[in-house]
Amino acid sequence: MLDFKSLFPGSRHLAGLDIGSSSLKLAEILELPKGGYVLNRFSQIPLPRGIIVDGIINDSSLLAAKVKELFKTSGHLRKGIVTSLSGHSVIIKKVGFPTMEEEEMRDMIREDAAQYLPFDNMEEVNFDFQILGENEYNSDQLDVLLVAAKRDIIDSYTDALQAAGLEVVIMDVDSFALETVYEENYDFDENDIVALVNIGASITNINVVRNDASIFTRDFTLGGNIVTESLAERLGISFDEAERIKTEGPDGSGLSADDFSASLMGYADPICAEIERSIEFFRSTFGGDYIKNVLLSGGGAKLSGIAQDLQQRLGVDTEVFDPFKKIDINNKYVDASLVGQIGPALAVCMGLALRRVEDK
Repeated sequence: MLDFKSLFPGSRHLAGLDIGSSSLKLAEILELPKGGYVLNRFSQIPLPRGIIVDGIINDSSLLAAKVKELFKTSGHLRKGIVTSLSGHSVIIKKVGFPTMEEEEMRDMIREDAAQYLPFDNMEEVNFDFQILGENEYNSDQLDVLLVAAKRDIIDSYTDALQAAGLEVVIMDVDSFALETVYEENYDFDENDIVALVNIGASITNINVVRNDASIFTRDFTLGGNIVTESLAERLGISFDEAERIKTEGPDGSGLSADDFSASLMGYADPICAEIERSIEFFRSTFGGDYIKNVLLSGGGAKLSGIAQDLQQRLGVDTEVFDPFKKIDINNKYVDASLVGQIGPALAVCMGLALRRVEDK
């Protein structure tokens, strides 16, 4: 995995903090003595609209206050956390390099930044990379996944969290957090290709993985909010009320169950169409490799009919991601009915909480 910041001393167990545009989620996952993992603590609180927009913090002091509130209500005592970036704040790119040592590659990227990244001054950028392996068409080339973010964006997150009394030990990327939780929950063969699609409130993350490595990633700024906004406009109600109806069902909305489901899928069409375009781009770019299945996570994964719609569009088995397929729940500290209800929306948070200090 890729870390933008050097690791600081501290416990090897870290809390995963998922900072979304509509909520904050906090999870602690512990290793069991005989192997496996257990979700030991989980808390979430809503985040007022406008604090985070397209992955950019608009109000750092309010974000810090909400993070403090989350930690206070959770009873969580760990100060070392893993959090993540997504959307336009992160550049993820697959690049070919001649075979060389990692340090030599790092120097080459830094010195010839414009050749690989859309930045002129690498002093303003934090970057990291993962060598995926030998290029299948050219044994003298290495396939490398390059990740970069502007330092001021990273600093805006770390500063807000430090103001909340926390220490950012690892800065991850949403797409890679999906990969982490997928690897712990699902069995896969060496050549299996799976598309992990996380539909958040305002950003959708796509990570196509083969074996244990990303081979294609893309984020776009469409998510469940577009459905909520369309529903609010149709019914003439507030965004918050529309969000409640979207989540709980059509009772009191004046819509029949069939009309309600059809309306939601109509409003979700731009999201599904963009996912379809992304997958078709992957297929055309990577030689039409066979995708075994698509796993949907995020709050948008629970929209009635969305998995079926995408399966028909893509011609690929599509199902809702289960982050608890192989991870237990500590019922003493965690409301199992809550996490069961919102399950796929926990994918990124769970992936972050699975990270450890010694991870690379």
